[in-house]
Order: sequence, then structure tokens, then C-alpha cells
Amino acid sequence: MKKSRRIVVLGGGISGYGSAILAKKEGHEVLLSDAGRIAPQYKARLDEWSVEYEEGGHSTERILAADEVIKSPGIPDKAPIVKALRERGVPIISEMEFACRYMGSARTICITGSNGKTTTTSLIYKIMCDAGAKVALGGNIGESFAYSVATGEYDWYVLELSSFQLDGMFRFKADVAVLMNITPDHLDRYDYCFQNYVDSKMRITQNQTSRDYFIYSADDPTIRAELERHPARARELPFMAKSAVASIAGDGYLESDGKFTASVGTSIVEIDTAKMQIKGLHNAYNAMAAALATMAAGIEPALVERSIYEFSPVEHRLEPAGEKDGILYINDSKATNVDSVWYALESMTRPTVWIAGGTDKGNDYEPLKAFAREKVHTLVCMGLDNEKLVREFEGVIPNIVSTSSLDEAMRAARGAAREGDAVLLSPACASFDLFKNYCHRGDEFKAWIRDNILK
Repeated sequence: MKKSRRIVVLGGGISGYGSAILAKKEGHEVLLSDAGRIAPQYKARLDEWSVEYEEGGHSTERILAADEVIKSPGIPDKAPIVKALRERGVPIISEMEFACRYMGSARTICITGSNGKTTTTSLIYKIMCDAGAKVALGGNIGESFAYSVATGEYDWYVLELSSFQLDGMFRFKADVAVLMNITPDHLDRYDYCFQNYVDSKMRITQNQTSRDYFIYSADDPTIRAELERHPARARELPFMAKSAVASIAGDGYLESDGKFTASVGTSIVEIDTAKMQIKGLHNAYNAMAAALATMAAGIEPALVERSIYEFSPVEHRLEPAGEKDGILYINDSKATNVDSVWYALESMTRPTVWIAGGTDKGNDYEPLKAFAREKVHTLVCMGLDNEKLVREFEGVIPNIVSTSSLDEAMRAARGAAREGDAVLLSPACASFDLFKNYCHRGDEFKAWIRDNILK
């Protein structure tokens, strides 16, 4: 008989309700606690499973009496209840760590990185689905991993993992691990120490063995340096566009003509990036990683090729939002850090009005300045505090406008744009000063265009 434990779930979002339901199904005593409000659809599922929950505050003593706490990734370690739990010595884990205990013989493809992970995860999931695999999508996108484990039976889980989720994973192992890149991001959660953030991302390889696969960008100097210090135990599948790295297991390499070859053992696929619906160097990297991951999972190269060519852009990532009077509007709201914006500006083929700003996460804007000089004639700063953006790009971009709302920013952008231009929302910052999240920001951007430009 399984031993019942006192499990507390902190946070009532998608990660929290799934964890609580799985814990309940497995016979544990469960309390879900949220300092804010729980969405009605999540309450309905909790009620369906008879899970006890509270909102608008925490029952501190009861939480501190837990045998184990499952913390939602959005709750920082500096939150008072988390500090109190650590002082008490109560184990704190992530949804991923908890759910993996109950997934049976299923295997995982886990994707992380500062940029590109959502597109890569979505593409991997499409390839697996198209090939007929019994697969679930979870982590940062899709359904809750824990809820999928509780309510379904799958052979594969494709999981997008943030650094926050990785921080709460200890025994979890990725059968196929994908690390897209490591560039400064979320430094406010890592004591403004880049190495702390790097260490978090490298946890994607923890517990891997020689039977597993590790797919990574060999063009990323940070990853290369980490692997020199701590070689991977798994079979390495590097992908690259700037250099060649020999690997016995296979690799992905982008040629100067825009074609890439990806190989895993005897499985080989060749892709012409010009025929892909997703454009730009960053998407070539994404497609190489997806091809390697799915072939490592046993998918036939012909099926991989077909799905890559069929794949359309992910919402909020260089998403065309409409064109009027020769001006193209592009929603790149998911670009919440400097590296994402670098790829966005790199892909611009038109003179650009760039909308940026929000909650700065300790950004260094220097890498953007060459592209900004070359491609951007107007920067529209959209945020409650634009001082840093304005200061960084004075003398780099000819016209800089400071605004404090979406409506004000959009009117400024439309006024500055001319026929043949692109208006690019690529913020380089978190959205929390004016919006709930990057999805809300992107949706509002598209709604404004629909209501004020395309009507």
C-alpha cells in the first residue's frame, strides 16, 4: 500500500492545479494554496477531483507542516512563505519533479534555453504527433505535465522547461535533452549573477546516462565552455551554423546555401530552410534541434522533413499581424530578452519601427546596437520607465519616442512608419508593468492593429 503524505501545492495556475490533482489521485493528503485568486476553470477541475484549496492568502502553519511542497515556477524563492519553508527544512520541488515519479515507462524530450524553446518544443510536438506517436505536450506550454500524467497514458512527453522549473528538479531525467542557447535572462531571479543562471540551464543534463541524448548549440560559447568543464554523459548531438563539431552520435549543420543536414546514427534528413514557413537564422537552429530530437526518439527522416516544411510560426514569435498601406506589423511579444530581439532584428529585411520596453531584467543592450543602427529608424519605448532604453539608444537610432501605454505607442509607431516599413513589437523586457504576461501584450498589439488599422 502506498504511503500517504501531506502535500502542499503553492500556486493555483496550470502547474499548480495539475500537481494537486495528480497528488490527490495518488492518495496523498493535498492542500493547494494561492496568495491570489484561482481562475474559475482551474477551480472547476479542483472541485471535480475534490481537492482542497485556498485563495487570497496562505494557512502558514499548515503549509509549514507539509511533508513536501510543490512550488509553481512563477513564485520566487524570496517569497516569505518559501523562505519560511526553507528555514523549516521542508523539501520544495517543481511540478516536473513530482510528476515524473508517476509516468511509468514513458519517456521525455525536454527543451530549455534562453530563446527558441517554445518554437522548438512546438515543432518537436508536431513531428511526434504527425508520426503517430502517443505524445503529450507540457511544461511552459500545453497542458500541465502532472495533469497529463494523472489523466492519460502516453509513450512520450514533450516538455518545455524554464530555468525556474529546472531549479526544482533533482531526480528527474530527460531521455532526450535539448539546450538551445544560454544568454543573460531572468538575472533578477539569480542575484544578477550570470553563472547562477547558467548552472540552472545546465541542469537539463542532470542524471542523464550514456543511453540518453543531449542536443545543444555548438555555436553558443557559454554551452561550449560548460561542456569543456563538465563533459556530458549522454550521447551528444550538436547543431551549428558557424563551425563543425565532430560527434560520433550525429549532428546538425547549416550550410551557407541555407540547407542543413541533421543526422542521428544512420538516420539523415536534409532541409532547405528557404522552403520552411518559419524564417530567419534562429528558426534554422530551431528546426535543426527539432530534427535531431525527433530522430533520436526514433522518428523516420521522411516524416521529420514533411512536418518541418508544414510547420507555421508560433503565436507571439515573429508573427505577422497584418499589413496595410505597405506597412507590415509583426508581433514578437515573446521576445522578452536581448538575445530574442537580436534574432528578430537580424531577420528584418525592411526599414523598421521598433517597439520595445517593459520591466527590465538587467539587460545589456550592447549586442543590439549594430542591427539597430543598420535597420531601425524609430524606437518607440513602451513602458512605465523608459529611461534606460532611451539612454542606451540615443545616438544609435535617429528617432526615439517615449510612451507609457500601448495605445500611445501604437499611434507613435503608425505615425513614424512609411510604405515599405515594418513595425516590430519586440520588447526585450518582461511585460509586467503594463500587461499580465507576454501573451496579453501580444494579443493587445494584434487587437489594436485589427481595430485601428485593418478595419
